[in-house]
Amino acid sequence: MIANPPLNNFNHELEELKRLNLERTLRVIQSQQDTEITINGKKVILLCSNNYLGLANSPLLKKAAIEAIKKYGTSSSASRLISGNMILHEELEERIKNFKKTEAALLFNSGYHANTGVIPAIVGKEDLILSDELNHASIIDGCRLSKAEVIIYPHRDANYVEMVLKKSKHPKKLIVTDGVFSMDGDISPLPELAFLKEKYHALLMVDEAHATGVIGSNGRGIVDYFNLNNSVDIIMGTFGKALGSFGAFVATTKIMKKYLINKARSLIFSTSLPPHICATSIKAIEIISKNPRLIKKLHTNVEFVKSELKNLFPQIPNNEIPIIPLIIGNEKQTMKICEKLLKEGLYIQGLRPPSVPSKTSRLRMTVMATHTHEQLNRAISVIKGIFNSLRI
Repeated sequence: MIANPPLNNFNHELEELKRLNLERTLRVIQSQQDTEITINGKKVILLCSNNYLGLANSPLLKKAAIEAIKKYGTSSSASRLISGNMILHEELEERIKNFKKTEAALLFNSGYHANTGVIPAIVGKEDLILSDELNHASIIDGCRLSKAEVIIYPHRDANYVEMVLKKSKHPKKLIVTDGVFSMDGDISPLPELAFLKEKYHALLMVDEAHATGVIGSNGRGIVDYFNLNNSVDIIMGTFGKALGSFGAFVATTKIMKKYLINKARSLIFSTSLPPHICATSIKAIEIISKNPRLIKKLHTNVEFVKSELKNLFPQIPNNEIPIIPLIIGNEKQTMKICEKLLKEGLYIQGLRPPSVPSKTSRLRMTVMATHTHEQLNRAISVIKGIFNSLRI
């Protein structure tokens, strides 16, 4: 058989990734998403999930999904503009708009679908986008698809944003930022950006994927946390993290919702979310709206872990966000430590470029509301032991 040159090229690229300690592989989870999971037949404490409130295996969410499957089946079978707009889609959007305190809400199939659909729909090649340098990949790709002029501003630097806006003559200007940055666990300077949005007549879009269910009153997010509900044009959020379900949404104005139904290609050309997924998300919103103690427990766990690890990792942000970056720097060493932790019964995934900037490879540790004090004490003891022995 003659070797296929194009396939050989892919193999060479894979070998180069391996040489640079940047090759990615998949781990198989053999259990439900809980504080403890099974990998290779071994139980380990899960400390890298986005299941911040522990709802992914909630009996109430499971029951809601099962009942919806019995009533509505397993698929919507079409895009929402064909025959795929079902009553549970409408009900979930009503719940979201009330939860986020906006005029309207619109469902998308994932956060990636939302950001790559919304951004190109609202700005084009004659317009300007200002995007934080640590924004999620889906925002970056949405910006690229828009063909607008994109200026990447230094992380959380509102002064730089103002400097650019002062000079801008573009017809439309969009400021887009993560609310909570998923790799660093820090928070956008949203009040300053909202002020600049008004001053320079720009649009402001905030990605609340890691803020919904985590911060703000009853987990309403970063916009609510800063009391900026009337100052943000588009709030994007997801159900697949703290809410324990799947899919995403945009909370916005009635006019913007109508516009996106007509212009957002990722909405128009995708089969809509299955009805049982909508039912699961409805139940999740109901739970966190009625149970503030769950989020308080999350914050208590976060505060405990951060206080115990702060001396070892001074870069850990002082906030309520359950994302705790344990920055190491070197890619190879990061993955070696990841494997050491796994052998000791802790699953904390190592992250390397391009997920994080060069020379900032890290273990992205996350805390859940359902972690027990014993589990967290065990994790802290193991982490301190390994890092002190390595003198990192």
